[in-house]
Amino acid sequence: MTVSGLTGSPSRCCPRVPVNGLGSFCRPRSAFPIAGEPKDKLNFLRLDRCYWFGSVKGCNAKQTLLVKCAMDASYGGDMTNDQPVVFPRIHVRDPYKRLGISREASEDEIQAARNFLIHKYAGHKPSVDAIETAHDKIIMQKFYDRKNPKIDIRKKVREIKQSRVVLAIASRFQTPSTLVIIKTSIAFLVLGVLTVLFPTEEGPTLQVAISLMATIYFIYDRLKSKIRAFLYGAGAFIFSWLLGTFLMVSVIPPLPFIKGLRSFEVTTSLVTYVLLWVSSAYLK
Repeated sequence: MTVSGLTGSPSRCCPRVPVNGLGSFCRPRSAFPIAGEPKDKLNFLRLDRCYWFGSVKGCNAKQTLLVKCAMDASYGGDMTNDQPVVFPRIHVRDPYKRLGISREASEDEIQAARNFLIHKYAGHKPSVDAIETAHDKIIMQKFYDRKNPKIDIRKKVREIKQSRVVLAIASRFQTPSTLVIIKTSIAFLVLGVLTVLFPTEEGPTLQVAISLMATIYFIYDRLKSKIRAFLYGAGAFIFSWLLGTFLMVSVIPPLPFIKGLRSFEVTTSLVTYVLLWVSSAYLK
């Protein structure tokens, strides 16, 4: 039943109508005695008139109750006694925590959480505004992330480690014993100190040649194969020298504590010693 645009329950608040209709008690009655009418007839007219006024008052009261019930039904409860339910996370700043979802939630899950909360707290406007604000922030952030994707460094590093090339290279190396690490470290550390302290006009040619022989010796000491030791040592030496030269030209700036005409060759030799030490100790 609709009253002034509000919906109510007819079964709860509909006033009763007499069986004979409103016409049964709405016919005009005279309050003055009429000649020829008996006294009992006059008394009956007075009672009928009183019943008519009482029925009208009761009808007005029931119509007022009907409007009130309709307004209660429209707002979801008794407007005088029941208070609207307040959203408990209305002041939470994080929009994801406010909606009660994780940051990995899909758009369907976000929309479902929003619809559920809106339906539950529809009677409290500040709660609805807080839910809508959190939903809008999450949607805008999702849209921005889709337009400007972030580079996940950890994910990229994991993908590089799992690539076939890196796995193939890593399979050629192994962790040696502590004794092997100590011996190779001391040998190449001494070569590095001699190269820095006693540079020659021709460059660290002697120290570089000693580093090649040391690499072949340490590889042979581990693998017990002269051919493999020579091939691995020569290949590691050529690769280390080329990579050291590239790093000095493109990546590594000049070192302030290495000065002189041969500072470039000295620095390249130090980088080469580091790569040869890795090959001597860890190459499988």
